[in-house]
Amino acid sequence: MGNYVVPGPDGPPMVGVLPRYARDPFAFVREVREAYGEIAAFDLGPNRTYFVTTPALIEQVLVSDAAHFSKPDFQADALGQLLGEGLLTSEGDHWRDRRELATPAFAPGRIASMAPMMAQRAQAMVDRWSDGATRNIEWEMTRTTLEIIVEAMFGVDLPVATAKKTAHLLEPVGRRFEPDPVRAVMPEWVPTPENRTFERSVEKLEGVVDDLVEMRKRTGIDDEDDDLLALLLEAKAEAKIDQQGIRDELMTMLLAGHDTTALVLTYTFALLSAHRAIEQRVHEEVDTVLEGAPPTAADARRLTTLRNVLQESMRLYPPVYVMFRQADRDVTMGGYDVPADSLIMCSQWATHRDPRYFENPDTFDPDRWLEPTHPTYAYFPFGAGPRSCIGKGFTMLEAPIIAATVAQQYRLRRVDDGPIDLRGSLTAHPEDGMEMRLERR
Repeated sequence: MGNYVVPGPDGPPMVGVLPRYARDPFAFVREVREAYGEIAAFDLGPNRTYFVTTPALIEQVLVSDAAHFSKPDFQADALGQLLGEGLLTSEGDHWRDRRELATPAFAPGRIASMAPMMAQRAQAMVDRWSDGATRNIEWEMTRTTLEIIVEAMFGVDLPVATAKKTAHLLEPVGRRFEPDPVRAVMPEWVPTPENRTFERSVEKLEGVVDDLVEMRKRTGIDDEDDDLLALLLEAKAEAKIDQQGIRDELMTMLLAGHDTTALVLTYTFALLSAHRAIEQRVHEEVDTVLEGAPPTAADARRLTTLRNVLQESMRLYPPVYVMFRQADRDVTMGGYDVPADSLIMCSQWATHRDPRYFENPDTFDPDRWLEPTHPTYAYFPFGAGPRSCIGKGFTMLEAPIIAATVAQQYRLRRVDDGPIDLRGSLTAHPEDGMEMRLERR
C-alpha cells in the first residue's frame, strides 16, 4: 500500500480551492503542478480531487487502468441533460455499443473522401472575406466547422441562420460549465436564472437537431449512405438504438464535432499573427505544395510545417484543457493511496507546458515536432486510451485543409495583439472572440 496524505493546497470548508480555480483555471493547474509535482490533492468544491501531471500517471488513468476510472458524477446532471447518453457521457457496454455504431462514419477512407467537401467549405468562407476587413475568426471557424460536421455526419447543408442560432445557443450552454463556487454547493434542480436559460437553450438545440434530421429524411437515404445519421437510422430499424439514443448521438456530434477544431484554428491563426517568420514558412510551403489548387487529403499529409504548427498550437492552447475521471475502486497513484469515488484531474494545459517534458515550454516552436523528445502521454490533446476522441482523424484532416485554404490567400492579424484572455468551460475559449484583420496576400 502507498502513503495516505497527498500534499496539496488548502481551502475553506464546502468550496475548498474552487474559488481560486474558478478565477483562473489555467493559472491554477499550472501553479499547483509547479508547487506539488506529479500528484496533488485538494477539495474542488465538495469533491476530494487528486490532480496528476506526469505522463506515467496520465497513462494509468486514461490507458493502462482505464477500466478502473469512469466519467465523474459531478456535472453529470447538466451534461446528461445536454448530451444524454451519447459517446461523451455513456459508460460500459452502452458506450461500447454506441462507439461500434459510430465507428464506420469515422473510418479513415471515409474521412479522406471528405477532403474535397472540406476544401469547398473553406473556400466558401474565404470567398466571403475582403482585403482589409475585420472578422471574428472564432466565429468564422465555428461557422465553417459546423457546416462541415453537419454535411459529413448529417448529410445535409447547414443553413447560415441555423449556424448562427446554434452558436448563439451554445453561449449560455458553455457558461453553465464554467467553474463556479456557488453552483458547486447548490443543487442542480434549483431554478436559478442560469439554470433556466441553460434548460431553454438545450431545448432549442434539440429542436435544431430535429430539424436537421427532418431535412436529411427529405433528401432520401440510400442503403449505401454511410453518414452517421444514416447509420443511426439503420440501427433504429434493427432495434439497436431508439429515438432518444439517436438524439443523444447527434447532439454530441453537433456540439463536440466542431468546437475543438474551430478553437485549434482560432489559436493557430493568433499564434501565426505573432510569429511572422513561421507564418512566412507556412505560406511558402502551401504555395509550393498546392500550386494554387485546393488542398487534398494527400496534400494535407505533405504540409509538414503546417501540421507541426497545428500540433504546437494544440500543445500551447489545447481546446480540452482539463479532463476528469472518478476512481471506481481504491487505487495507488504515485505511491499514494487514492480512495474509491475520488475525483481524478488530468490537465492538458498543465502537462503540455511542463518544462520536464518540453524545453522552453511557453515558446511557440513548431520545429520541436520534427524530432519529438517528450514522453507519449505528455501530449494528449485528444485524450488517450479507449475513450480518446473518435474524431481525431477527422480534425487532423479538416484543420490543415482549412488552414491551408486561408493561408493561400490571406494573412490574418490580431486586432488586439496582447495576451489571449481565456475562459474555461468544457473547452478553452478566447474571452472575447478573436478579432483579426484580413490582409490579402
